[in-house]
Amino acid sequence: MHPDDDWHLTEDIDNFLTRAGDFLRSRPALHNTPLTVIEKLRTCPDAFGAEATLFGRLESGGKVHAIFYRLPSHRLTLTALSPEQAEALAAHLANLGHPLSGVLADHDTATAFAETWQRHTGAAPVPNWRARLYRLGTLTPPQPRPEGRGRVIGAQDHEQLVGWCREFCADVGENVSIDAIDAGSWADTRFADKHFTFWETPDGTAVSMAGSTSMVGGMVRVDPVYTPAHLRGRGYAGAVTVAVSRAALTAGATDVVLFADPANLTSNALYQRIGYVPVTEFAGYGFSYDAPEAG
Repeated sequence: MHPDDDWHLTEDIDNFLTRAGDFLRSRPALHNTPLTVIEKLRTCPDAFGAEATLFGRLESGGKVHAIFYRLPSHRLTLTALSPEQAEALAAHLANLGHPLSGVLADHDTATAFAETWQRHTGAAPVPNWRARLYRLGTLTPPQPRPEGRGRVIGAQDHEQLVGWCREFCADVGENVSIDAIDAGSWADTRFADKHFTFWETPDGTAVSMAGSTSMVGGMVRVDPVYTPAHLRGRGYAGAVTVAVSRAALTAGATDVVLFADPANLTSNALYQRIGYVPVTEFAGYGFSYDAPEAG
């Protein structure tokens, strides 16, 4: 890290946003997760737990170059850093004694940070998330388009929505959300504040769904997209994704993004067919502090 670079840490979200807000909005596609999470913290400080969130900004010459936040879960989220900057931050946080349960960032940043964290703390990085970020270019409806229409869901659809979100989580191994849904804590899930659309066949049967975030900094993220297994392969996921993406553009979004599992070749091909362009790879690591067995 350059000797003039300096990390400033705070638990004051208003102070943090005053200094770092313009930086976050300068690259809304790459910064889509920090934008949505920090906005949720701004409007609901206890959204992720009662413990204070720690924020950090990297400044040089009065200009912000990167940020991080550590949620009450102690998972750290970073914007892009050079390998040297990621290593220096890991060493700095380790020296300050800040506990971390994991890290999430673009692949190179997360990996450099995790490797340095292990050297300083002995915590083994365990890969637990991999995703490819896409940004919408020219929206291109799939051909042939399946019969039916997109419909914004209403209160009468809540039971089906919850059930489908649980099925989606089971498909992708999102156990935290499954536990919250099973405990009747829908409001505590990451889906509760999203806007959902169903794709319906002409007889009014819902066959697929897509969610989206509220717009922040001109950005909307499409998430999740789900079609029950027995209805896949009929174009419904593409149709509902187009419907949600078009609604975001109509609302004035300048950046419409989504994440896809790189191992899911079907979904990656679909998103590219309808106009989404790959941006970069993201990765998440959990930190295991279990001491190795002797011998």
